[in-house]
Amino acid sequence: MIRCLFLMSLLVQAYLAKSGGDGGKGGGGGGQPAKPAAPPRKWPTLSGNTIRACVVSRQNHELLNLKQTNNFGCFPGYPPLIVARGGFSGLFPESTALANNLALQLRYTDVALLCSLQLTKDSIGICVTDIRLDNSTNIAEIFPKDSKTYKINGHDVKGWFAKDFSSQVILNNVSMVQSILSRPSAFDNQLAISTVDEVKNSKPPLLWLNVQYDSFYSANKLSMSDYIEKTMGFQGISYISSPEIGFLKNMKKKAPKETNLIFTFLGRDEVEPTEKKKYGDILKDLNAIKDFASGIVVPKEFIWPVDANNYLEKHTTLVVDAHKAGLEVYASGFANDAIISHNYSFDPTNEFLQFVNQPDVIVDGLLTDFSPIASNAIACFANNDTKREKQVDTLIITHNGASGVYPGCTDLAYEQAVNDGADIIDCSVQLSKDGVAFCSDSADLTGDTTAMPTFMSKSSLIPEVQKDKGVFSFDLTWAEIRSLKPQMFSPFGQRTGCYRNPAAKNKGKFMTLSDFLGFAKSKAVQGVLINIENAAYLASKKGLDIIETVNKALKNASLDKVQVMILSDDSSVLSKFKGDKDYKRLLHFKETISAVTKSAAGEIKKYADGIVVYRSSLIVVNDGSFTKAKTNVLKEMHAANISVYVSIMRNEFVAIPFDFYADPTMELATFVVELDVDGFITEFPATANRYLRSSCVDMNAEVAILPAQVGALLEEIPASTLTPERPPSPPLDVKDIVDPQLPPVTPVSAEGSKSPPGPPGAPAPAPSSGMAVAANFGVCVAAFMALGLLLSMEH
Repeated sequence: MIRCLFLMSLLVQAYLAKSGGDGGKGGGGGGQPAKPAAPPRKWPTLSGNTIRACVVSRQNHELLNLKQTNNFGCFPGYPPLIVARGGFSGLFPESTALANNLALQLRYTDVALLCSLQLTKDSIGICVTDIRLDNSTNIAEIFPKDSKTYKINGHDVKGWFAKDFSSQVILNNVSMVQSILSRPSAFDNQLAISTVDEVKNSKPPLLWLNVQYDSFYSANKLSMSDYIEKTMGFQGISYISSPEIGFLKNMKKKAPKETNLIFTFLGRDEVEPTEKKKYGDILKDLNAIKDFASGIVVPKEFIWPVDANNYLEKHTTLVVDAHKAGLEVYASGFANDAIISHNYSFDPTNEFLQFVNQPDVIVDGLLTDFSPIASNAIACFANNDTKREKQVDTLIITHNGASGVYPGCTDLAYEQAVNDGADIIDCSVQLSKDGVAFCSDSADLTGDTTAMPTFMSKSSLIPEVQKDKGVFSFDLTWAEIRSLKPQMFSPFGQRTGCYRNPAAKNKGKFMTLSDFLGFAKSKAVQGVLINIENAAYLASKKGLDIIETVNKALKNASLDKVQVMILSDDSSVLSKFKGDKDYKRLLHFKETISAVTKSAAGEIKKYADGIVVYRSSLIVVNDGSFTKAKTNVLKEMHAANISVYVSIMRNEFVAIPFDFYADPTMELATFVVELDVDGFITEFPATANRYLRSSCVDMNAEVAILPAQVGALLEEIPASTLTPERPPSPPLDVKDIVDPQLPPVTPVSAEGSKSPPGPPGAPAPAPSSGMAVAANFGVCVAAFMALGLLLSMEH
């Protein structure tokens, strides 16, 4: 059984965060007063006019010590209600004690616990969403021969049903499991099914009972209405929802005024079992719904439709129309680990805000499996001004521009990055065969351009550059490269379906280095990062001097007011820029570092002012995608006065360890507050910019994004359920830092196809920091189960 220490640790975590932690970035130092609160916002929700606004507000203010109240102890115009479907079911099996308790603790706004009611043979209410218990419990393993088939809403449904078992049999033998494979299975078979009484006894401010199958239970001589009225006496029930009109009309006659009845819409073409009408047709007469309900639950697509390509269409008038009819509107279907519209750039906070920031679509509530993140979105980012100054000095550095939105290293990606608030924009410099410097993520053009179909005949294997065959920039002229189209790179697309902005798949133009520098100067960005790789190979085998090319371009650009950062995985490259005092030199480690010694840090300081490391070099993540521990890398580097920049921050939930709740903002908060990194290298600068400009980055503020407690979840998982750990990556050694001197530039032959004679088989020296040790990217269990290799991907 999961120990209660987990919940206690989270409370301690919350206390430390609210008191300023250890004084790192966002901490503000212990004992400092909180900043004055902003004036409370007036929300145009119907719920702002109900009794909930006062009763629950007082409870929240006592719990959270908030100050923004009016004379009645209520928020003026109450914010949308967060409805936690099955508690925090995005992390734990639904409606279990852990799921419910965590949903109630990690909140800054009102949260209602939603229990989907099922009845056992002896009429005891339990909380399970699917009427088939085998989808979210281990009942099929415990009672393998007891499946049944029933007719439900006109369909034959086979499974294990609560009505066929007594409550004692279920409660004493059956445990909950995650019903969605993208979520952690580590808590499966550890937690008991919750009864409605147990959920009610957890004392949620608001309890929401969802009754989806009243007709089925009635046909089998079990009464949902009797259970609610006679067994529970409506006590503690704030909301009752159902997709069945007949049930709600029956409840209308019995329910007290303080219990809200909510009509739930299923798919537009599904048929409501009482009146035999399609839900799409019922939606056309909202006034008729008012006769038996005070609100409606609708799929989020009823408000913001998406087209066949998963882009948002114009919003409907449903919210406005329902409010005119006196109906509250609750949007359902929110989950951080689901594929959402491309408009949101894989950021769940963007999706939440879409339903609470625009006047005509501000809903009264959101039904979500990740209630803490929805609560953060409303409390921290609703109407947040991203033009305000950053609250901390953590740098936002791009990786190929805003390459999560547009093809990397194109004019569109850089323009988007500037608009999204990037401090430093980057250019990984590549050289064409005729010496033109341009920006591209790799010398191999097959990933980010249409080079493979066009120049397949020029593909080659060059071990000094990479282990796979490719079409390389230095084998093509600039004219040939310009004939190609950019290509959006989706690092998890083929494996998980997380494709980035397909409408922009081949949009944008390549930029030469000089054009990039001119763009940066014209946009008055804070700085540029110039990444230099393969210098030794280009000099010895292609007769190309990338160092001189970059130096010349920088001098010609006259970037007097722009910070220049030089990044390389080769210490000898950085040595070439040692005399340029205005340049900041960064050593790039393309491997996971498990630890670093003081001597190694001292050696780095000879060549670099900072380092760029993968996330797994700062926070160890196990093969099950749980954080394990913090390394000493950042501590030792900071002790040596070396800046640390973490790479690569991505929004896709498959790239985010479970401890961060499939939320890129919480991951950012952890690296800022818990680790005090100097900057992020990100493909989604807008996400970092929104967080760093929010007051919620300040741990002394009334409302703050709490960082994850690294390793807390893993400590509570039974060791028997964990997969064997791989040996840790080696600690950083001096030999991993110092590279051979760069070879002289050797002109190629007149044909441009052969280098002058040299030692047989002598390769260009490889940079010491280029070992091919892949970092654990911390992906979701679904990707791990289906595609085990994904867990070892860093880029």
